[in-house]
Amino acid sequence: MTETKPAAPRLTAQVKAGGCASKLSPGLLSQVLATLPHIPNPNVMIGFDTADDAGIYRLSPDLALVQTVDFFTPMVDDPYTFGAIAAANALSDVWAMGGTPISALTIVAFPATGELNDLAAIMRGGLEKMREAGCAVIGGHSVNDPEIKFGYAVTGTIHPNRVLANAGAQPGDILLFTKALGTGAITTALKKGIASAAAIEAATASMLTLNRATCEAMLPFDIHGCTDVSGFGMIGHAREMALASNVTLEIEPAKIPLLTGALDAIRAGAISAGLVNNRNFADCVVENETLIEPALLDLLYDPQTSGGLLISLSATDAAQLEQILPNATRIGRVLPRAAKPIRLI
Repeated sequence: MTETKPAAPRLTAQVKAGGCASKLSPGLLSQVLATLPHIPNPNVMIGFDTADDAGIYRLSPDLALVQTVDFFTPMVDDPYTFGAIAAANALSDVWAMGGTPISALTIVAFPATGELNDLAAIMRGGLEKMREAGCAVIGGHSVNDPEIKFGYAVTGTIHPNRVLANAGAQPGDILLFTKALGTGAITTALKKGIASAAAIEAATASMLTLNRATCEAMLPFDIHGCTDVSGFGMIGHAREMALASNVTLEIEPAKIPLLTGALDAIRAGAISAGLVNNRNFADCVVENETLIEPALLDLLYDPQTSGGLLISLSATDAAQLEQILPNATRIGRVLPRAAKPIRLI
């Protein structure tokens, strides 16, 4: 686990009062995006209309930009750790596309009457995580807001022919997942004051872990599809990959790694509004072939922060990548398109 710099847990009130703000319901967001006009641009390789992790803008035949933005309210007590998690989360979208982060702009909402030492700790945590990633923080924007929010707009580079989109999954592929689920449930339990120390430690360590090494390990292989599992949960992001690729993803919930204390948090009632929104939106695309424990099923919709990568690749490449990435777990396979895009067995 990344060592946390000394800082008093001054964000406790913010966490327990509001917790980590969830994304807009995917259903509401889809309704709004559907009303927006399509503005063609020959250099936009991937835009907001494909539900990918980041946008891709081609600068030349050999160079394109990867661009993304993410920010949220505190989900842990320690200001420094919160800043570092926000940085790791924002960076993840670039690696999910196969890109290299190069620069970032800071986004800060903080109360003018707040403790400035907390703000300094948040920004220092983010800055040092960005430095770990080799990404330069070159500016930002701040507003006076009674609710703390922090994050980054990140720019990366990529070769236009090496973009990893979510639209290339092929029947016969293996699905690998590179982290464990449960950060949303555990941080919701923290908000309610019912999270165990072991669960908080496990979730924090996971959220602080960059996806850089995973990206670098997978790039030599023929990756057909990739996405990071974040705010819309495992099912939500799997749905996006399945629909974009016109396939069905068959997932075995029993094989998905879970963070220590994640199931206990769900069983104790640590179910966020984001989880409910995700389930209400995506449950209709899921076919259940077996009896799944309700708590485990809930975790499949749990919104993740700085989550793992969901990777679709051939069985041969999957076997080789598993040897390189001990954190990569087989959780399913890709089938030809069936009645529904997600099948749980």
